[in-house]
Amino acid sequence: MLIDLAHILALPVVQKGDPEILSGQDRLDAPVRWVHVAEMRNLTGLLEGGELVLSTGLAFEESAVEAGQYLGELALHGAAGVIVEILEDRPEAAEALRIAAGSAEIPVVLMRKPVRFVEITENVHKLIVGEQLARVEKARHVHEVFTLLSLESASADEIVARAAQLIGAPVVLENVSHLVVAFDSADIPAAEILRDWESRSRVVHLREETTRSGEENWLQTPVGLRSQRWGRLIVPVALSNDPEASMVLERAGQALSINRLAERDQRELGHQARAGLMHELRQPRSLTESEAQARAGALGLRSSASYVPVVFRLDPVSSEGPIALQRRERALLESVNRSLQSLKFSALAASLHTGTVAVLLGLQPQQTEDQAVARICTELDTSAAESAEDLRWVTGIGRPRSSLLLAAAGLDEANHVAEAASTLQKRDKPFYKTSDIRLRGLLALLLNDPRVQTFVEGELGGILGADESEELELLEKFLEAQGNKAELARNSYLSRPTLYARLVRLEKRLGVQLNSQESRTSLHVALLLYRLRGLST
Repeated sequence: MLIDLAHILALPVVQKGDPEILSGQDRLDAPVRWVHVAEMRNLTGLLEGGELVLSTGLAFEESAVEAGQYLGELALHGAAGVIVEILEDRPEAAEALRIAAGSAEIPVVLMRKPVRFVEITENVHKLIVGEQLARVEKARHVHEVFTLLSLESASADEIVARAAQLIGAPVVLENVSHLVVAFDSADIPAAEILRDWESRSRVVHLREETTRSGEENWLQTPVGLRSQRWGRLIVPVALSNDPEASMVLERAGQALSINRLAERDQRELGHQARAGLMHELRQPRSLTESEAQARAGALGLRSSASYVPVVFRLDPVSSEGPIALQRRERALLESVNRSLQSLKFSALAASLHTGTVAVLLGLQPQQTEDQAVARICTELDTSAAESAEDLRWVTGIGRPRSSLLLAAAGLDEANHVAEAASTLQKRDKPFYKTSDIRLRGLLALLLNDPRVQTFVEGELGGILGADESEELELLEKFLEAQGNKAELARNSYLSRPTLYARLVRLEKRLGVQLNSQESRTSLHVALLLYRLRGLST
């Protein structure tokens, strides 16, 4: 805190002069940057602002007009105040100063007893320099504290707690949604600090500089890179030293930003390493089993009795671009990793390709793949619910293998299972195996064959077009009813004549007889392929 005029006037060396405040009683809190002795009338170039001027009044002698001009010059150049020594043998000069002080814009103090200006200067300068050294020492200490916290990758709670300790007041870290991420209430009850926090915070707009603002007059500083602000630090109470608190808040904000970037970089490096190994494991003859075990062990996958390949496939979102899909995929990957860590499962998780996350899960003796994957799916539902992204997915698993390389090769099987299961109208299982998708699984393996498209168009070409959805839906329901028209009429809430007319029209467009079992089988396969191809495009 800077030394102010009131503090200087209270010094014993100043009190010896029997000071009388002639003007500016309400401005004695003005900070004093330096002390300067000035007897000249023209002060241009001598003052820079914030100085306390000491004078004997020789610049104006007994003229009230010249005294007013002198005080005006001081105010013009930003002086914090002026102390004028005029003893009893100069009553006219004292009276001139009193008259001029009546219209002065700065504090004017009259010394009625002799003082040594050099003593005042020395005492005040010692205070100013001492205060500056104290600020430098404080800044050095704060720098060391938060640098160490950054090096230790301290949590947000630790950083906020140290900031509150250094400031001696509550500190709150909130995100851009005005939700409290971490806080330290100091000696104030937390309920009082956090009362109606979100609604109160919303009226205090985020500022790009450290300042007080809003109706609450909170001291705040932004957290995060300028182009990626993710929160802010707030001191929600009045302070006696805002500049010092601002310094602490800014350093705390920098530490939070650095730690978040470091954490993100660590996650990115970990993601890249696991994805790279996953890719190598799937390449035939790229690694031996012992090499694969050693590489996977270095990334956290412990040697296990058997390994099961698992694939989580995101459901598509309409009008979703590639960047949005990648963002959802990364959110799913992080949720999967959190779930595995929470369950303390040994596993290797990485992005398989766009929209899918693959896991090689190590199973312990007496642990079945169904039990393990079911627990992961349950935990993942909870973890994904905390994400801001729309995370809906289907889970496919392959057969467990005692070899890590064979399990990695089984990721393609798990991916095909997940892809085929995505087309199911009713998904009532937490995960699916090959035995659950049966024909769909076989068809999923054939999707890339160009002859599949020819077959689909040959079977369904008559109803593919602008109004295809209604005809396809009718065909799908008819096939699900196994050609039973009476059952279809009941389930569709249609009269039989209306349904029969629509089926006759459907037969004409398809060019087949729907009462033929072979035709229904062929149409069912074509319809499944059509749904699968629409999913993969």
